[in-house]
Amino acid sequence: LELAEVYLPGQTLEQGVDILEIMKKFHIFTSHYNYNLNNQIFIEKATENKTINTINITHIANSIRTHGSGIMNTTVNLTYQFLVQKFKQFSEFLYDDQIKTFLYKDVRYFNENKEKMNSQYPFDRAEKFTRSIKNLGMTADGSYLEKFRLLVTQIGNAMGYVRMIRSGGILQTSNAIKFLPSITDVPKFFELLTTDVIGADGVAVNAEEGGGISNTSPDTIQAAKNLDATVEAMAHHFSEGVDYFTMFVQVFQKQFLTPLYSHLKNFYIVVPALTILFVDSIMVTKERMTKKGKQGGEGATFTDDGFAMGVAYILRLLDLDRDFDSLHWFETEKLKFENDQKEHANLKNEIKTAQLTMKKIDLTHKEFELLRFSLSGARVFFQE
Repeated sequence: LELAEVYLPGQTLEQGVDILEIMKKFHIFTSHYNYNLNNQIFIEKATENKTINTINITHIANSIRTHGSGIMNTTVNLTYQFLVQKFKQFSEFLYDDQIKTFLYKDVRYFNENKEKMNSQYPFDRAEKFTRSIKNLGMTADGSYLEKFRLLVTQIGNAMGYVRMIRSGGILQTSNAIKFLPSITDVPKFFELLTTDVIGADGVAVNAEEGGGISNTSPDTIQAAKNLDATVEAMAHHFSEGVDYFTMFVQVFQKQFLTPLYSHLKNFYIVVPALTILFVDSIMVTKERMTKKGKQGGEGATFTDDGFAMGVAYILRLLDLDRDFDSLHWFETEKLKFENDQKEHANLKNEIKTAQLTMKKIDLTHKEFELLRFSLSGARVFFQE
């Protein structure tokens, strides 16, 4: 049957939010969606609307199928431009004289008292840091440090999206490549068309002598070339894929690991204070999930792994993994949790108040533990 060409792209009912729509408003996407590291899904922050959007790997694979694999490179280029803008703000914050003074003071204090403190950065020191920044003034998003935390989260959301694009690309490739009997031993169709046929007696028979397979039209030969190229590309993407994380580390590292950006080397000392703000924020947003009405739903969420992704990426980018590990921050938090438990367990008066306090202490520690797991998982992506 000679059928007319149908130029409609392949679509599914589960198309979801299209990649092109995300690309047009990428800065809005990174601030209005929350990333879940384990399920690889983006969830829109709750609003007054009755429904919220979610974006998963299947939606990305459907978009890649619709627009072609070239959309992946376009997305990566867009993410790079986005990160350039965000790192400019990132650098400006750490270059601020007042912020720089606080950071240098904390670095010096920790280095001078490391042995006395058993190499553990004090919890009260991180809390004091957050209060000091708060005294500098407030913005619509809270303190300047809270705004900085949101910036790190947006950077992490961008990296989470890049990871999802790669996974969506692999899913789409695997769906297409399942029709091949093997991805390691695929015959070259161009060679089959242009090579002389071997006759029954073992002697090569060319087209003029009746070989037949060599006597093909130029269009068929070109089609064979296209098919070979497509199959080879699919096999390559399926078996290897592009390591976008390493690429994003290397492209910025060349510039940031220079004397001009030496002020960024103190980022690791601000991470403990950022984790405190993060835990406070995630506890509030989770509490909103259970509330009804206008006061409850808006801004509610149960996941925000973009912060862990952002911290992991920046630590690797600035080569600060060992510096952050030297703080033993999560060991410090666990020690504080145990001390707080003992302190409030001995309180006999006002039992109801003590129970509420103990519940909050347990929830806070649980969120710190969840953050520790997320950060450990995210850092694996950026290991050499």
